[in-house]
Amino acid sequence: MTGGGERWPRVLVVRCPEWSPKDLAASRAEPPGRAEPPGRAEPPGRAEPPGRAEPPGRAESLGRAEMPGQAEQAGGPGTMPDARAFEAVVAVAQEFCPQLEVLRPGLCAFGVRGPARYFGGEAELAGKIVASVAQLGFGCGTGVADGTFAALLASRDALISGTPAVIVPVRGTPAYLAPRSVTVLGEPELAELLVRLGIRTLGDLAELTATDVENRFGPQGRLAHRLARGLDPRPLVTRPPSTDVSAELEFDPPAGQSEPVVFAAKALAGQMHAKLAANGLACVRLSIQVTCDSGQEITRLWRHDGLLSDLAVAERVRWQLDGWLTKRAHDSDEEADGAQAGGICLLRLVPDQLVRDHGRQLGLWGDAVVSDRVARAAVRVQAMLGHDAVRQPVLTGGRGPADQAVFVPFGDAPSAPRPTARPWPGQIPAPAPATVYQVPRPARVTDSSGTLVTLTGRGELSDNLAWLSVAGGRVLAITAWTGPWPVTERWWDQVRACRKARFQVVTVDGSAWLAVIKDGDWFIEACYD
Repeated sequence: MTGGGERWPRVLVVRCPEWSPKDLAASRAEPPGRAEPPGRAEPPGRAEPPGRAEPPGRAESLGRAEMPGQAEQAGGPGTMPDARAFEAVVAVAQEFCPQLEVLRPGLCAFGVRGPARYFGGEAELAGKIVASVAQLGFGCGTGVADGTFAALLASRDALISGTPAVIVPVRGTPAYLAPRSVTVLGEPELAELLVRLGIRTLGDLAELTATDVENRFGPQGRLAHRLARGLDPRPLVTRPPSTDVSAELEFDPPAGQSEPVVFAAKALAGQMHAKLAANGLACVRLSIQVTCDSGQEITRLWRHDGLLSDLAVAERVRWQLDGWLTKRAHDSDEEADGAQAGGICLLRLVPDQLVRDHGRQLGLWGDAVVSDRVARAAVRVQAMLGHDAVRQPVLTGGRGPADQAVFVPFGDAPSAPRPTARPWPGQIPAPAPATVYQVPRPARVTDSSGTLVTLTGRGELSDNLAWLSVAGGRVLAITAWTGPWPVTERWWDQVRACRKARFQVVTVDGSAWLAVIKDGDWFIEACYD
């Protein structure tokens, strides 16, 4: 039990690196420090991480759904398998625990207390899972700890060290997390601020009171404090809703293909979300239950970052059915054997994990379009190439134009967006430029005599701006300009510290530019179309 009376759930995470470039790189990297011999699961009581783990990805920043693999698997190096191929791994893991949660393709988790007692202990259970997944041709690493966040880090440590499993002792999660850098929280802005304040490790953060952290850092700090203590990222709604929020649909005659079921799943998800909204709830983990007319049942738990949209639910139904149909066809020696499973007669959506509804992220280009073709195409691409393959811009705060928008996976919201209304000293005034160059274009700004214009440390120009040449192009006369807007960024960081000043410039051809001078060199950051 924690100091607040919360229970420590014992969790096992199964991580296959083939579905994540970061995990695949970690599995192929040389293990830092002393590595355990491969093929031997780490026994209970071994809580020391093999080295500093990489910051967790979107899956690890919980609330979101993401060991040594074979290079030739799934089409060769650098090729990610299709999302539905993970169904085979899920089926193997379900042989050890029927109730598991798919965080994302390549990553799943389940409560380990019951299965560990049945299979002779956590180390033995982890070893059996790794061996079973290896028979499918996939690499696998596992982590066991009190809480999902620590288990995710432990599974990443298993990849880095080359061991099948890293097992954190019971009630050893605080000690396991304490020496970790705050960067493993996956929140660069917050981590940078904490380091500046002298809070460098999760242990330092966990020693603070929850009230003080929330008062200082808001909801983002509250979440980080819970993770540092090894708790679940968000409290669940403990009481059940007053009405049944599940939704189901019967198919008569039974559907022999997955497409009619997927089409119906979108409307069914809309009914479920309407029931949730009426009770002030939102679903972040969903149980999809499919029943065949032969009596066979296929059940999966799915997690999605933020709220599950109707289309996201439909796509998960598609992954689940496509994976099951592929496995059924593979297991059948004859076509008649495959027909014995029959058609699908019932689809049921059951919200398994509920949170209080705090609002919904609007989609790209407006709800009317997102709810149709754009979202369907984006989610299909995500299913084939991975959750991070399709991104959408989200406005955030910042001084420069490139800092005022971040790209997040389609359908997700940034975990802790910077407020756009916060004072940003040195920020250029509205309107914002239409085109922002990912790599600033080199330029040359001179005075009337052709001498390069410079800027002193006090923000004083050597002369007025008269001529502009962009990327070695023709020289254009400057008809109007305003500025400078000087800014000193990251003065506390010797490596990334910089001083620069921005100018808005209009040339004789009617073009408007956002120019910046840095270390005596001129660049064009953006243009106003």
